[in-house]
Amino acid sequence: MPKKEAPLEYLNNYIPAGASAKMLEYLHRYKVHLTITRTRKSILGDYRHANGADHHRISVNGNLNPYAFLITLIHEIGHLVTFQQYGTKVLSHGKEWKLAYRIVLEDFMKLKIFPPDLNQALLKSLHDLPASSCSDLNLTRVLKNYDSKKDNSMLVEEIKEGAQFKTADGRVFKRGKQIRKRIEGIDIHSRKLYLFSPVYEVEPVS
Repeated sequence: MPKKEAPLEYLNNYIPAGASAKMLEYLHRYKVHLTITRTRKSILGDYRHANGADHHRISVNGNLNPYAFLITLIHEIGHLVTFQQYGTKVLSHGKEWKLAYRIVLEDFMKLKIFPPDLNQALLKSLHDLPASSCSDLNLTRVLKNYDSKKDNSMLVEEIKEGAQFKTADGRVFKRGKQIRKRIEGIDIHSRKLYLFSPVYEVEPVS
């Protein structure tokens, strides 16, 4: 995936006002080489630890809204801090990462940069941290409130059971039942059954 090296002062275009100075402190302190990437469907961000004299490398999708970008970047810094303390001896999203992520996130929450609904969602999330912000459905729903609204876009959970919806790649599905934390979608062409996150963005089909 093509990437663009991000000048650190360019962060103001990607994260909320008031967060840049503190984020620059973290990036300089840990010698992070930050890149901003195009959209990646499977991940929002990525961390690669330093080898020898190399810098730590973090990449974040450039299409995220400022709050989602910042939270994703904090998530990856949590991985960096965990690696520096424990190397590869612990689980990637185990208790060590959760503690590191919590400490960095709380540092940014002290800046009062998050709107009330998002601040509340973050406080709730901190009580029982999932593997990532994407695993926290409530937090994801609130973050999506700050996305640039796409014409006719909806979340899978907003599609009525039995109605059809289209994904970004053009495939059409029939919305099925909700199975625990996933929603069934039957591919109209292949008849194969897929499971979608309730907060996956789709387009309704009339």
